[in-house]
Amino acid sequence: MAQEVIHEHHVHEDGGNSFGFIMGIFLLIVVLFLFVYYLLPVLRGTGTQINIPGRIDVNLRQTK
Repeated sequence: MAQEVIHEHHVHEDGGNSFGFIMGIFLLIVVLFLFVYYLLPVLRGTGTQINIPGRIDVNLRQTK
């Protein structure tokens, strides 16, 4: 009887660069910066305030 020899060749295609990881960290830093710069003041209530008067005069016949 002949013996069968099975050779398994595992190919790990890793380019060695971590560009995706670095871009992910960069995007995370940008999102955190935007959150702190824009959303945190709004959540604290120090954002833009709009004052709406209690009564609005809509008299179309104005006196001259």
